[in-house]
Amino acid sequence: MNNSIWQADFYRRPLKDKQDQQLWELLICTPTRSLEFTAICPQSEVNAHWLVEQLRKVGQGQDLPDTIQVFRPQSLGLIETAAQMLGVKVEATRHTTALKQWLLERAQQYQEMKTYTGEFYDPLKLDSPPPVPLAENLWGDRWRFATLPAGNIKDIIERPIPILAVPEFLLPLNLGLSSTLPIPGVVIDGGRQSMRLAQWLEAAQPYFLKYVSGDPDGLILEAGLVDRWVVATFSDREVSLAAQVYEERKQHSQGLHFLLVQPDDSGMTYSGFWLLH
Repeated sequence: MNNSIWQADFYRRPLKDKQDQQLWELLICTPTRSLEFTAICPQSEVNAHWLVEQLRKVGQGQDLPDTIQVFRPQSLGLIETAAQMLGVKVEATRHTTALKQWLLERAQQYQEMKTYTGEFYDPLKLDSPPPVPLAENLWGDRWRFATLPAGNIKDIIERPIPILAVPEFLLPLNLGLSSTLPIPGVVIDGGRQSMRLAQWLEAAQPYFLKYVSGDPDGLILEAGLVDRWVVATFSDREVSLAAQVYEERKQHSQGLHFLLVQPDDSGMTYSGFWLLH
C-alpha cells in the first residue's frame, strides 16, 4: 500500500457530547481512500499532542507518510505542529479530492448520530477574503483569453519552462478528454515583468481563474487555500463575451483550464505554465 501521501482534516463538526461540549473530528485518508481513519475529540482536549497520538495510531499499521495534505486553514497550524514532531512534511493545498468527498459523505452520516446538533453544516465551506488587486509592479504588458487543443498540452510541458505546475491527475489524458478538445485559458504577456510575475504566481499557488460579471467585469484568481486576487477588470463588451465563452468551455473540459505567462507573444519562450481546475 502506498501511503506516501495522507490527506487530513481536523475541525469542529455539528456534534456535541453529553456535557454540551463541541466535538472535533480528525479524518485521515490516502488519495485513493485505501486508508481511512477517524477520531473524535472534545474541544477542550484539542491540541497538537492529541493529534500526534492519533497520527501514531494510524502509523502503527503502516509507515507514516512523507506528506500530509491539508486544505482547511483552521486545521493547518495544529496539523503542522503535530507533523513536525513526527518529522512529516505538511502541504497546504486545495487538491484534496478524496478527503473532500469523504467529508461530504460524513456530513450525511452526522445526521444519524445521537450527538448531532441539527445545525446547518457545509463541510467544505471556507471563509474567503475579498479579492485583492495584483500589485502594479507585477502586472505585464497585456493579457487575453486563449485555447489550446488538449493534445498540445503535453508538448508544452515538455518544453524548458522555468516554472511549471502540472499535477498529473489534471493531464487531459487522465481526465479522459479528447486530444482535439479546446482547453480554455488565460495568456499573460509579461514583458520585462514576466519572470517576476511567474515567480509571484508560483508562491501564490494558483488554483483556478474565473470570470465574474459586474460593473466592471473581472477575472479573479483563486490561489493558496483561500486567497483571491483581481487579475484584471474590464468593461469592453467583446472581452466580456470572450470571458463567457471561456467559462462555457470550462464546462466542456471538466473545469480544466490553464494559465500561461510569457515575455511576449512570439511563442519562443515561456516563463510559467499552470494547469488549473
